[in-house]
Amino acid sequence: MSLRGKDEILKQLMMSGGTPVSGQDMADRMGVSRTAVWKYIKELESDGYQIGSVRKKGYYLLDTPDIVNAAAIQRHLKTNNYGRHIQYYESCPTTQSIAHEEAQNGASDGTLIIAEEQTAGKGRMSRPWSSSARKGIWMSLIIRPSLMPQQAPQMTLVAAVAIVRAMEEVADVQPTIKWPNDILINGKKMTGILTELQADMDRVKAIILGMGINANQEETDFSDELREIATSLHLVTGEKVDRSRLVAAILYYLELYTKMYEKNGFAPIKLLWESYSNTVGKRVRAVMLNETIEGTAIGISDEGLLELRLDDGSIRGIYSADIQMAK
Repeated sequence: MSLRGKDEILKQLMMSGGTPVSGQDMADRMGVSRTAVWKYIKELESDGYQIGSVRKKGYYLLDTPDIVNAAAIQRHLKTNNYGRHIQYYESCPTTQSIAHEEAQNGASDGTLIIAEEQTAGKGRMSRPWSSSARKGIWMSLIIRPSLMPQQAPQMTLVAAVAIVRAMEEVADVQPTIKWPNDILINGKKMTGILTELQADMDRVKAIILGMGINANQEETDFSDELREIATSLHLVTGEKVDRSRLVAAILYYLELYTKMYEKNGFAPIKLLWESYSNTVGKRVRAVMLNETIEGTAIGISDEGLLELRLDDGSIRGIYSADIQMAK
């Protein structure tokens, strides 16, 4: 059976607000038979959706499982482009690799690749990323902004601000950002962002924003080692997070801030990022490939570099490093 057909049935049921929807009406809208509609309904029930029926009136939605498929996300969307095309996977090695392939094949601006589970998730510097099934948000967004290639790295900072704003709105928490892209609550990491580029010498063809967000993990979902440094929105708030609503909010703020960046440059994003930073104003240690330096973080440059004031008063811009709080 067609995944698109099942999504369309689910979308119609969700949009009805609990009012029964005629099976014949759904069949007519989709250009399929009543039997096909019945089979889609049975597939949805197998996925965990509870669907009731009223004789001669139709089907209605009783309850929905916590699934981040297209229908669940799009019912919350307020965007023009982002998330209007969604590819959903129960499991995949990594959404980032799928997104790269789709971008090369011409996927439209705002196409989202999202999975319930990644079996080979990765973070910065190809570090592994734990992506447990139906506990977090594992997704990659394909965007095609009007930016030059040298502006693309700042999209990591744009994404960090968008995710923090969405978390504030949906989960009522107050995250901070550790440069460049770690989102923390109470000093523990809950989100990573991976920005990758497809470009010619003079133009961005596509930016692939990979985002891994710990949403509903329990402590037992983390290894002993990770438990010391990682957390989830559920562990912080004590409540389950509506993952599809959070995804929609992230897409909304990503679209908003990307357009702001295209139109007004990096300055307004820089102000927002610095307001959420847990690094600015602190003495930090920057561990780089060939050296380690200490200084006071004074902000980020227009290029997104972390700026440190060293003990001799000079300013050093940090392009890539592991940032640690200095003692």
